[in-house]
Order: sequence, then structure tokens, then C-alpha cells
Amino acid sequence: MRTIALEEHYATAGFLRGPGSWLASRAGVIEAIADLGDDRIAAMDEAGIDLAVLSLAAPGVEQLDGSEAAPLARDCNDELAAAVARYPERLAGFACVPISAPNAAADELERAMRTLGFKGAVINGHSQGRYLDDPFFEPILDRAARLHAPIYLHPTIPPAGVIESSYAGFSPAVTFAFATVGWGWHINTATHLLRLILGGVFDRYPALQIVIGHMGEATSFMLPRFDATLTPELTGLEHPVSTYLRRNVHYTFANFNDEATYANLVAQVGIDRVAFSADYPFGSMKAARAFLDGLPLSDDDRARISHRNAEKLLGL
Repeated sequence: MRTIALEEHYATAGFLRGPGSWLASRAGVIEAIADLGDDRIAAMDEAGIDLAVLSLAAPGVEQLDGSEAAPLARDCNDELAAAVARYPERLAGFACVPISAPNAAADELERAMRTLGFKGAVINGHSQGRYLDDPFFEPILDRAARLHAPIYLHPTIPPAGVIESSYAGFSPAVTFAFATVGWGWHINTATHLLRLILGGVFDRYPALQIVIGHMGEATSFMLPRFDATLTPELTGLEHPVSTYLRRNVHYTFANFNDEATYANLVAQVGIDRVAFSADYPFGSMKAARAFLDGLPLSDDDRARISHRNAEKLLGL
């Protein structure tokens, strides 16, 4: 069965010298994430992954000023496009966009979609403490909606003030894990998504589609509570929060290979909103594929998660 992986990462040499320099501390990651050649394809073959949709690793360019972010984003997109051109049946791309310069970001998204053939954009969380519901970013959302470009909303390190108030007070290693992979990345991404909903983004752009990973960043567990407390009477929105979570958001595995978590997500949002990903090289492609193969699914449902939902979302 064809398998498409939606949250798979890459990094360029220029990115690793700049905002991606923190990846040097991740053992075994640098070589794999920088490889856009035959070794990556071989790893996909070994795991049974047919197509990987690649996105620039966190923190992307979101924490840079626009004058620095724009040229780096363009260089990263061009390098990814060259790799996709070498392996057009195996690789696809999400555009890196310099959101600290919203008009330039909108133009770069359009270039990436129309000229480079990318399938949407990745945005790595907040930009210098600002979230996408801020009117500052409206040009990006407007262009994404016009282009029918999905936005993969990926975690990033929370703002420094949030780390200090909520995650500090432990050893540096514990604070880092607590603020990122252990909790903060996921809760901060869920909060970001809720800000988009509560800010009326999907009332203004009802066709706009967002993708989040990690089995929904805990949103599905809270979905009934959102509807009970953040009612349209309170928020002024056109619909309950659950409507947007079921209409405007797609969800991927992204290295959360846990059957109970998966079952809760599907129970709340439906199987047509869930797609496969491995979070490579931070997660194992083979482990993710084994998890998918082990789920008690009909052939039709397995095909939806494995490839059909992604094909529909990205126009593949």
C-alpha cells in the first residue's frame, strides 16, 4: 500500500550554520537531516515509505528578522526544490516562509507553490513571541487561502518568558526537555492553533487548512471541554471550536506511535482528518510504519491514513 509521510525534516548547510546550529547537539541527527540524496531514499525504501513531504526543521527562520529570514528561506526552498527535481516520485516540499516579513513571506509562498511545485508551507510556531492570529500576519494567511496552500504548524521552542515562568527551575537538561519535546512544544502548538480559531481566522478563511502533528498536540482530549467552555455565545465565532478542529485541521502521527492516543484522535475528529508521518530523523520511519501496519484497520481505513487523505489535502 502506498505510504506518504507528511512531517519529515531536512536542513541545509546554511541553516545549520545559523538558526539550526542547535541540531549539532542531537546525536545522529545532523547527517540524516542534511541528506537529500540516495541515502535518504534508501532509508525510505527500507521503511516502506513511498513519498516524503519535507519541511525545514525547527526553529526554521521564524525567529530571524525579515532581512535575514527572507534570503535564507529562499535558499532553503531552492535547495529543497533541487532535491525534489532529482527524486520527483519520492520527495515533495513544504515551503519555508519568512513570516517576520509578512509580505515577503506571502510572495515566497506563491513562488514556492507556482514555480517550485511545493505543496504548502511549514511555519515553526511563533515568530519572536507573535502568533499567527496577530493581524501582522494577515498577508500570509490571505495568500495561503488564495493559493489553497495547507500550512503545517510545527512546534518550536516557546518564547523565553514562557520558559522562564513555566519551565525553569530544574537542571538545564530537564528544563529543555520539559519546555520542548516533553511538553512545551506540544502545548504551545495547541495554544497557537486555538488562537487561530478564537481569532476568527477560519471564519474569515473557511477553506484554509492547517496541519498539526503528534496525534493532535493533545487537542482531541480537550475537544469536549472546548465546546463546553468556549461557546459561540462567548467567543462570537460562527461555530463551536470542535467544528474548526474537524473542518480546518488535519493531524499526523509524527512519532506518537501510541494506539490509545490514536483512538482518541480518530474518535473526536474522524479518520478522514488523520494522516501518516514519521517525524524523520527525530523519529524512526520503520517504527512509524510498523505502528501503522499494526493498527486494527480495514483496508479502506488504512489506505486513507497511508495515502488517500494526504493526496486529497495536497493535491497529489
